[in-house]
Amino acid sequence: MRRSRAKQQSGISVIEAMISMVVLTVGLVSVLGLFSIAIASTHSAKEDLLAKLLSVEALESIFTARNTSQITWDQIQNTATIPGIFQTGLQNILDPGPDGLVATADDVQGNVTDPLCPGPSPCLTQPGPDGLMGTADDVRVPLNNFQRRIAITQLLNPDGSVSQSLRQITVTVQYTAASSGNIPRSYLVTAYISRYR
Repeated sequence: MRRSRAKQQSGISVIEAMISMVVLTVGLVSVLGLFSIAIASTHSAKEDLLAKLLSVEALESIFTARNTSQITWDQIQNTATIPGIFQTGLQNILDPGPDGLVATADDVQGNVTDPLCPGPSPCLTQPGPDGLMGTADDVRVPLNNFQRRIAITQLLNPDGSVSQSLRQITVTVQYTAASSGNIPRSYLVTAYISRYR
């Protein structure tokens, strides 16, 4: 009689408890890894948005200059092609010069005398803790860790000749985010521009 009661009162063994602890530990470590990725993504979201805005700004300025006849079709090229006006390679983000276009030779440095916004790039002003722009607690973010490249490429017609009415514009904004371990990141946007509006 005593033997049958002992068989009925069985619990979990030490091995079963150890296996359960290992499975639980692996699951918790995986969740912690996801948290670190989420935190890094949150910290780099601001830089990602700024890169997107800086690239779209460059594209819009080119299209606007073309639409208002501020520049000619022949000028919508890189400086390696005469009379192209857009600089080649990565350039610091600077204020547009007298022509009003970014990434051209007449761009000017930002305010280098302001200790809160050391140049050469301009600063982005954001609302402070009160959420209102134009108040004393506004935050100024220098754009010195951003660079932009505008690459304008000739396209080929189906017969292999160079298109005289269509070009490809690729704007790349490269930046280094401290949250990503100072690894360069980039945002790229491509559009096509026609000689005709």
